[in-house]
Amino acid sequence: MTRTARRTRRTRRTLRTLQVAGAGAAALLALSACSSSDDDTSASSSAKSDSSASTSSADKLSGTVTVFAAASLKESFTTLGEQFEKEHPGTKVTFSFGGSDSLAASITGGAPADVFASASPKTMKIVTDAGDTSGTPATFVRNELEIATLPGNPDGIASLKDLTKSGLKVVLCDKEVPCGAAAQKALDASKLKLTPVSYEQDVKAALTKVELKEADAAVVYKTDVRAAGDKVEGVEFPESADAVNDYPIASLKAAQNTEGAEAFIALVRSAEGQKVLTGAGFLKP
Repeated sequence: MTRTARRTRRTRRTLRTLQVAGAGAAALLALSACSSSDDDTSASSSAKSDSSASTSSADKLSGTVTVFAAASLKESFTTLGEQFEKEHPGTKVTFSFGGSDSLAASITGGAPADVFASASPKTMKIVTDAGDTSGTPATFVRNELEIATLPGNPDGIASLKDLTKSGLKVVLCDKEVPCGAAAQKALDASKLKLTPVSYEQDVKAALTKVELKEADAAVVYKTDVRAAGDKVEGVEFPESADAVNDYPIASLKAAQNTEGAEAFIALVRSAEGQKVLTGAGFLKP
């Protein structure tokens, strides 16, 4: 065999070796790609599974959520309660509205409740001091005072000082109720003395006196004036800025429906819940 022939044969063998090696590398790459694809699919499936589990967990909420809330929250919380029940089929939200001091006393006295929403930090402190809250209360809204007068404001009330006019029948919330404490704070800041015809147990009771024309005016919250519609007329006064109330909310240690309580509080504090509350006239925290 000539030298040229041998060289040609060696070249062919080298080419065949390279082709085999290339084919092997391609096969390895293909297997690697398949493995990577399988891992991605597995990870994706796992993520979907976790998401489904989370959704499933949220959907597991059931039973009754009992909420004790300040009277001024009645309209907005009723709306949020209905919304909560729609979002969590199988649940029911029941409310007990009233003066925050009375509600706090009921809770510390053993009344069954899952959530407490108070109209002032002072009344919430009654419950926290008794060790009846679970976790730290969070302020979720604020509220400001306004004078509620008869429709058309026939007595021409234009200021807090006007409430001291002789012969004018004015009602206030009891001084132990956040609304009454705030009104007294505003009067003190203005150095005014006012003797009301009655002190009412909560803000709704004070407002009702005006609605029924049993009083000429009442110092209540802006939210309550708004909720009353054309039954009363609201008069703003600058001293109200000195008596803005923070509203804290907390789940209770003796809650029978802990998960439901936390979910309701989450709704109240969410952007959706805040929209309902600010729409009712509450101020952001």
